[in-house]
Amino acid sequence: MPARKPSAKAVWNQPAPNTGGARKLTSKSKALAKAAAQKAGRPYPNLIDNMMAAQKQSQEKPA
Repeated sequence: MPARKPSAKAVWNQPAPNTGGARKLTSKSKALAKAAAQKAGRPYPNLIDNMMAAQKQSQEKPA
């Protein structure tokens, strides 16, 4: 993941990108986000865990 610029807004303060609708996480992606949260000591996934899982999900789709 690229380094964030000091003047850049935090991800939760940015508007959602216009992607034509919300991306639904598959059960595999949900499990990946849950595992990342548990590894970090959180009981459930946060925004960053879900974004990471959604990004990996979109990279797995065949072009």
